[in-house]
Amino acid sequence: MDIRKLFCSFRFAWRGIAHGFRTEQNFRFHVIAAVIAAAAGWVTGLSPSEWMIVILLSGGMFALELINTAIERVVDLVSPEHHPLAGQAKDAAAGAVLVFAVASAVIGFMIFIPKWLNLLF
Repeated sequence: MDIRKLFCSFRFAWRGIAHGFRTEQNFRFHVIAAVIAAAAGWVTGLSPSEWMIVILLSGGMFALELINTAIERVVDLVSPEHHPLAGQAKDAAAGAVLVFAVASAVIGFMIFIPKWLNLLF
């Protein structure tokens, strides 16, 4: 194992994350949503298993946003002019992000709403 290559791969990965944060509005939105979910989880007193779910969903959302960004960049590279298939590829990638975001929100509501209702009643 070449330790130098290993550290370079981490550097490249962090550079990709930073690029996504700087250039992608939706990535920043999901970071804010994750911070809000973490704060709500801390205030609400989530169980360890609930924390694992929140962390997994947040991390999955970040990963999927970065994959979507990568797909968009590759499509733009290989098809700089508008092409219906290029648009379909980008739309499908964005659709995958939306599906995961909606599923994450539903799961989040399933975790948080019963706890909040118990606090109120």
